[in-house]
Amino acid sequence: MFNRDFNQDPFIVIWELTRACQLHCLHCRAEAQHTRDPRELTFEEGKTLIDQIYEMNNPMLVFTGGDPLMRKDVFEIASYAIQKGIRVSMTPSATPNVTKEAIEKAKEIGLSRWAFSLDGHNAEIHDHFRGTSGSFDLTMERIKYLHELEIPVQINTTISQYNIEYLEEMASLIESLECVLWSVFFLVPTGRGLIKDMISPVDHEKVFIWLYQLSKRVSFDIKTTAAQHYRRVVIQQKKREMRQQQENEGIQYLDALTERGMTGSIDGLGRAPKGVNDGNGFIFISHIGDVFPSGLLPIKVGNVREHHLADIYRDSPILQNLRNPDLYKGKCGVCEFRNVCGGSRSRAYAMTGDYMESEPFCVYIPQALRGE
Repeated sequence: MFNRDFNQDPFIVIWELTRACQLHCLHCRAEAQHTRDPRELTFEEGKTLIDQIYEMNNPMLVFTGGDPLMRKDVFEIASYAIQKGIRVSMTPSATPNVTKEAIEKAKEIGLSRWAFSLDGHNAEIHDHFRGTSGSFDLTMERIKYLHELEIPVQINTTISQYNIEYLEEMASLIESLECVLWSVFFLVPTGRGLIKDMISPVDHEKVFIWLYQLSKRVSFDIKTTAAQHYRRVVIQQKKREMRQQQENEGIQYLDALTERGMTGSIDGLGRAPKGVNDGNGFIFISHIGDVFPSGLLPIKVGNVREHHLADIYRDSPILQNLRNPDLYKGKCGVCEFRNVCGGSRSRAYAMTGDYMESEPFCVYIPQALRGE
C-alpha cells in the first residue's frame, strides 16, 4: 500500500454515505440533517464507485457521514467492498442506531475498524460538544461491546477551546479503553465549525509537542488530521533527540533527518509514509457523488456520476496544484518541510479564501526566511 504515487492514486478515500444524522455537533463539517437526501448515490452507483476505488491501487476506504448507519444498505455496501479486498473502516455516530446487532453485522462482514468520536473525558464536555445528552454514556457502552467482539476501536477527537485543558485526561481515557488509534483532529472553521472555537497557533505547537511525547509512552498509535505541521514537529523532535544521543556518545552530529530522508520512516503519523494532504493522497466523495480534495476543503473538482474517479483525481488542475508543494504561497512555499508537511490546505482556504496560501496556524519560520 505504501508503494504508490500520490499523483496517480490516493492513499485513503473517504465516502460520505449520507448527511443524515441524529446528533447536532457544534463543529459538524457536513452540517448534518435529520433526514436522508433523496439524491444520495444509490446502492448500484455505490458498487460502481467501489470498483473505481479498487482500481486505484486499492486504497483504504472510510465510510463517514452524517451517520453511515442511517443508510439501511450500509453493510451491503461495506460487504461488497470487503469482498473485493478493500480495507473498510466506518465512523458512525454514537446514536441508538449503534445496536448490538449492527456491531455484530460489522464483525460478520469483516469490517477492519470501527471509529467513534470522543471529544471530552466525561459526559459534560463530550455531550455539549456533540449537542446530544447521553452520547458519552452510549459510546462507552458500545466500545465495551466492540471489545467483546474483538473489533479494533479507533477514537476520533477534535481539539478545540472546549477540551484543550483536558488532554491528559483524554489520553488516560483512550488508554483505558484499549483503543488501537487516537485520531486527533484540529478544528477547521467550515460547516458549523467556528473560528472562535479554534485553539491558537501557539497552542497548536504545544499540543503537537505533547502528542509526540505522548506517542512514546502509550500503547495506542496517534494520527493527526488537519495538522500537517505535526510532521514537522516530529522531525524536529527526532533530530533533537538524535543530536543529544550522539553528543552523549561523543559522536559528531550528522544532520541525517532531512525532510526527504524522513518521508519513508516517520512513525506515529497514521499509516502513510509520506505527506498526505488535501487532494494529495487523500480524496473525499460526498453523498451525492461530488468529489472534493477533502471534506474540509469545499472546492468541488468533479462528480463520480459524470466522470471516473481516477480521471478526476489525476487530471483535476486543482488537485494537481495541491500536489505540487513548490506552488504553495507565503512561507509554506519556501519552507524546507513543505514536501512532508505543506500545512493544512483546508485551513488555509477557510481562513484566507486561497487553498494555496500559507498555513495560517503555524508558528514556524522557515530557514529561507531566517537567512540561514
